[in-house]
Amino acid sequence: MYSFIICCLLLIASYFIYAKAIEKIVGVDENRQTPVWRLEDGVDYMPMSRIKLYLVHFLNIAGLGPIFGAIQGALFGPVAFFWIVFGTIFIGAVHDFFSGFLSLRNDGLTMPGIIAKYLGPTAQKIIAFITVITGVLVASSFATGSASLLVNLTNIPLHIWLAIIFVYFLIATLFPIDKIIGKVYPIFGILFLIMTILVIGSLIINPGYTIPEFTTQGLYLTDKSIFPYLFVTIACGAISGFHASQSPIVARCMKNENDARPVFYGAMVLEGITALIWAAAALAFFHGQPQLAVIYGSTPSVAVHEIALALLGPIGVALTVIGVVVCPITTGDTALRSSRITLSDELHINQEKLVSRLKLAVPLFLVSYALTFVDFTLVWRYFAWAQLITAVAVLLSATVYLIQKNKPYIITLAPAIVCTLITFGYILQAQEGLRLPSMVANVISVIATIIITAIFLKKFKK
Repeated sequence: MYSFIICCLLLIASYFIYAKAIEKIVGVDENRQTPVWRLEDGVDYMPMSRIKLYLVHFLNIAGLGPIFGAIQGALFGPVAFFWIVFGTIFIGAVHDFFSGFLSLRNDGLTMPGIIAKYLGPTAQKIIAFITVITGVLVASSFATGSASLLVNLTNIPLHIWLAIIFVYFLIATLFPIDKIIGKVYPIFGILFLIMTILVIGSLIINPGYTIPEFTTQGLYLTDKSIFPYLFVTIACGAISGFHASQSPIVARCMKNENDARPVFYGAMVLEGITALIWAAAALAFFHGQPQLAVIYGSTPSVAVHEIALALLGPIGVALTVIGVVVCPITTGDTALRSSRITLSDELHINQEKLVSRLKLAVPLFLVSYALTFVDFTLVWRYFAWAQLITAVAVLLSATVYLIQKNKPYIITLAPAIVCTLITFGYILQAQEGLRLPSMVANVISVIATIIITAIFLKKFKK
C-alpha cells in the first residue's frame, strides 16, 4: 500500500516540478499565436477549451493501454510500479509534451512532418509508415478487445460487434472534430476516471485485498526477463510513441501555448496513475494466484470484468462497459483519424471536403478491420514494437530542437537512449523478432545504442 501511495505522489509532484521546469526551458509563450487561429477549417482545426482538450487527449492516449498493459505487467510483480512511475515522469510525459509542443510550433503538423524538419526525409518516410500502421493496429486491437468483452456480456457474436464498432470508427473519423469528439469524449473521459477511482477506492477499503510492497516476494509469475519484456508490456502508462500520433489532433485545437503542460504532460501523468491503479488491482486481486499468469499473452478483458464485478458488484459491470468497451473504442477512432491526417499531410490532400476524407479513411478502415481476424497478442506485440521506434524518433527530434535553441538537451536525449536500448533488446530476442539468447541480445543492444547515440551527437551537435 505504501509503495503504491508514494508512486502516485511522485507522479503528481512531477507535474508541478519537472514539467514546470521543462516548460521554462522550451519557452512556452502565452502571447504566441497557436495554429488554430490561422488555420481553422471546420474539420480538424477548431478551437477548444483547456479542460475539454485535456479530457479528449487523455481518452485518446488511454483506452485499453494503461489497463491491459498494466494487468499483464503485474506478472513481473511490484517492480512494475517502478517502471510506470519513472517511465512516465522522465520518458513518457516528456515525449508527450514535446510531441504536442513541436506540433504547436509547426502549424499542427503530424509527427512525420516534424521529424522531416529535425531528422531529415529518410526518417520522415519511416515514421510516416509506422504512424499510419500504428493507428491501424491500435484501432484493430482496441476494437477486438472491446468486442470480446461485449460478447461475454451479451452473447451476441463477435463479428456483429466488430461490424458495429467499425461503422462507428468510419463515421467518427470523417466527422468534424467538434461534432462527436469535442462533445462526447470529455464525458467518457470523466466516466473513465470515475471507474478507475472506484476500483482503487474499493480495493483499499476492502480488508480482503492487500496491495503488495516493493519488498513482497513470490509475485513474479512469468519466465520472461524484466528487460526488455516489462518495458514493452507496459507501454501506455510509461512510454508510447502512439501518443505522438494523437498530439497533433489536440494541438490543432489548442487556443494558447499555456495549455501545453496541463494537456500533454498532465494527461500522461493521469495515464500513469491509471496504469498504477490497474497494476495494483491485478496484484492485490489475484495475489500471486495462477489466474494472473494465464492473463499474459491473452486478452485481459476477462480479468478487468472479474475485478470490477468483485469490487463493485453490478455497478462494476456498467463501469466495465464504459471503461473497457466505450473508452477504447473512442481511442480506436482517433487512432484512425490520426492516420488519416498523417496521410493527408504527407500527400498534401486538403481535408475540408468529405470526398477527400473518404479517399483516405476507407482504405485505412478496411485494413484495420481485416487485422481483427489476426491473433490479438500478435497484433499487440507488433504495436508495442512499432510505437517504441516512433518514440525514439520523436525524442531525437526534440533533442535536435533543444540543441538548435542552445537548451539542455539531456532531458530528451536520455529517454531517447533508454527507448533505443529497449527497442533493440526487444527486437533481438523476442519470439516475433530475431530470437537471440538474452545475453547476446543485451550486449548487442548496448553496443548498437552507444553507436547510434555517438553518430547522432556527431551529426547534430554541429
